[in-house]
Amino acid sequence: MSARLLFVAALAGGLAGCSFHPLFATDDSAPGGQQVFHTIYVDPIEAERAGFELRDSLIDLLRGAEHQDEALYRLKIAVKQTIEGTAVQTNGDITRYTYTMIADYTLSSIKTGAEITKGSETSVTGYDVVASPYATLVTQQDAQKYAAHDIADRIRIDLGVYFLKHKGA
Repeated sequence: MSARLLFVAALAGGLAGCSFHPLFATDDSAPGGQQVFHTIYVDPIEAERAGFELRDSLIDLLRGAEHQDEALYRLKIAVKQTIEGTAVQTNGDITRYTYTMIADYTLSSIKTGAEITKGSETSVTGYDVVASPYATLVTQQDAQKYAAHDIADRIRIDLGVYFLKHKGA
């Protein structure tokens, strides 16, 4: 046990000397930190339930501006979704589906309209078909919600890295 503690202490001491700092810091020392996210307005996303889930997850993660006039940046997202049967029984019944969500995003300046950064994120998840159609629908919605949250987290990381690399952008 003491060897593990010594290893952790040595590792922490080694990191203290480098310029390591948290990507989502909440202080003013890191422009890539959480304070930059407060200046991002997330546009409504077309794609029915999946678009709502993605926007809601982004708003929760970024804690962005509630109104466009309070923001410095606008985040626009286009979503593509596919559902594909991946497990088929010999009688032709599908017992499992793969749900794929692809989100193409663009961050732009509200003042100038200039594109600042853009990217694409993909999430793939699956769900089973069960005897109850209602239960199958619920599992499909859970898959959408999981994919939306996964993509929102990836976009948050992308934006955090962008702002860290481009201080004062």
